[in-house]
Order: sequence, then C-alpha cells, then structure tokens
Amino acid sequence: MQKIHGRKTKSSKMKDETRPIPRPFTMHWGKGQIVEEASYFGRYHEPSIQLMKYEDGSESIRFCYYTAGRFQRSPLMIGKEEMKKMKAALNKTPRLKKLLKAIL
Repeated sequence: MQKIHGRKTKSSKMKDETRPIPRPFTMHWGKGQIVEEASYFGRYHEPSIQLMKYEDGSESIRFCYYTAGRFQRSPLMIGKEEMKKMKAALNKTPRLKKLLKAIL
C-alpha cells in the first residue's frame, strides 16, 4: 500500500495528512478504489486529481481538494502559479497522467 503526503504544510489551517492508496470510495451509482492521486499543498487548500476505479472495472477522474485534511465537495480551482506543483505531482502518477493527456 502506497502512502501519499505525510509532510508538514505551510498553513496552520492544514494538517499533516497521510492518505493510503488504494482506498475505497462510494458514490450513489457505484463504489470502488482510488488507485492514484496527484496532489500538493497549496496556500489555501490541497488540490487533488484522483483516478477512481469502480468495481465493474470502469475508471473516472475526479478533480477535488482538501482543506484541513477534509475532503471538500466544491469544484477544484487552481491558479497559473500552482500548475507547476500539480504537474510535478502528476509525474508521480503514470496512469492518471496518461488519461489526462488523452483529453489534450
């Protein structure tokens, strides 16, 4: 089991978080595992892009974020200055990076 994060953040509002990969998720239409996650600690939140694999074998990409270690259901927004950090995080997630390249 891969662990992500576990480093201190610059903001006192954010926790030192460790989230296991894979880890389960449940949606109204199905459940499965988050099998890859690219994220970094930004100034105000922790943006995340997740590769979600459902029990039926289908895959989805979720764009989300965390604040103070808690998942947020609002849309992900990142500024131009943060895109380098997300790119670096995506370099550690080969399947997720490949899927995102397919839409460009």
